[in-house]
Amino acid sequence: MMQKLMVSENKRFLMLQDHTPFFWLADTAWELLRKLTVQQTEDYFKKRAKQGFNVIQTVILSEFDGLTIPNADGRVPLCKDESGVFRPDKPDISGENNYFDHIDKVLALAEKYDLYVALVPSWGDKWNLKWGKGPEIFNPDNAFAYGKFLGQRYKNADNVIWILGGDRPVETDAQLQIVRRMAEGIKAGGAEQLMTFHPMGGTSSSDFVQNEDWLDFNMIQSGHSDAITNTDQMIAADYRKTPVRPVVEGECNYEDHPIGFDPVNGFFDDTDVRRASYYAVFTGSFGVTYGHHCVWPMLKNREDMRYFDFLQKPNYFLMTTFQALERPGANQMQYLKRLMESKSFFDRVPANDLLAENFGGAQRQVATKGENYILVYCPFGIPCRLKPLARPFSAQWMDPRTGDYLPAKAEQLTDGVQFTPPAAGRNEDFVLVIDFR
Repeated sequence: MMQKLMVSENKRFLMLQDHTPFFWLADTAWELLRKLTVQQTEDYFKKRAKQGFNVIQTVILSEFDGLTIPNADGRVPLCKDESGVFRPDKPDISGENNYFDHIDKVLALAEKYDLYVALVPSWGDKWNLKWGKGPEIFNPDNAFAYGKFLGQRYKNADNVIWILGGDRPVETDAQLQIVRRMAEGIKAGGAEQLMTFHPMGGTSSSDFVQNEDWLDFNMIQSGHSDAITNTDQMIAADYRKTPVRPVVEGECNYEDHPIGFDPVNGFFDDTDVRRASYYAVFTGSFGVTYGHHCVWPMLKNREDMRYFDFLQKPNYFLMTTFQALERPGANQMQYLKRLMESKSFFDRVPANDLLAENFGGAQRQVATKGENYILVYCPFGIPCRLKPLARPFSAQWMDPRTGDYLPAKAEQLTDGVQFTPPAAGRNEDFVLVIDFR
């Protein structure tokens, strides 16, 4: 059995029930439950587990025709009333191999591979049709009933994490009541797993539900619009808020996603993904969610790519899902996780105040520290200048592309110490690792 996740005593991290630190390394698989067979799901889980991922983010009522287009077993999630309106308070659990039977199998498979599943009960277009296909089907009463159904069904699934929201803002009190009642319903069903809220791009859960009793940790979505990510600034803003809650980057720029949602701008690559991920973690995120633009929709072929081309732009998707699983960014995330797990965990804090100088835009550096170490992420291989270090230390460079370590030479300056990375330029980012003796 897997252990449930808990919030750490200092309210900054997650941990297992035995108080073992938990570094969140998630993959984004929004269409997993609707698009893949059980065997395809196992193939996907096996690959991601081997790459070091420990959380899979997915959604029950998915965004694109998730109510009407059946899953791989030919089943849809909800019943309709006599007028043809979908009923969230009437999940379709009739017969064998229904939609929720399939979810049961997926959760069991995830446990086999030591994976937690972060479940979004419904995408946000089902309660705030700001954009997308909808339809809006929720009100406070049926949101509670749907949540209670889920809570009762999955209360014993220790590898479940609940993510309310679904890429939409809370703009009215009625929408807040829907989100709140769904959370309350999950708890009324007996579920005691952790809960958060997945916001739209450029925002945080703290913008909408910071003071909700059911919220266990915050989640930001720095998103896919800006070529120069601001994930560190968003994490830092949440880190300062009260009440203190853990915060995680839940959706930064996806690898091979069109920059600004338009292929004419080019595509985010593994360098962009690494920068956003290290920015987030070194600024206080308790982990990071990786995403690939061709993994989340579970694209099986060219026909799938055309269906999901919702912006009607050519070459919006570049490959199928199972081709995308081997992209470099996905393989490189394990080195970030391995680095953070190799250091003392619960004492880690942001530490940009240790930098004697910093730079702007995509060149800015970020630092974090624990009692006996300092880590500095240096994009573009720009030299790192730190304020004077009062304790004896050893220093290395970690290559975030390979996880390899190289010696780092300290150059003493009048106002501190400087370290020059092994190489410079785009795709030549490095992590300075200082260990105090």
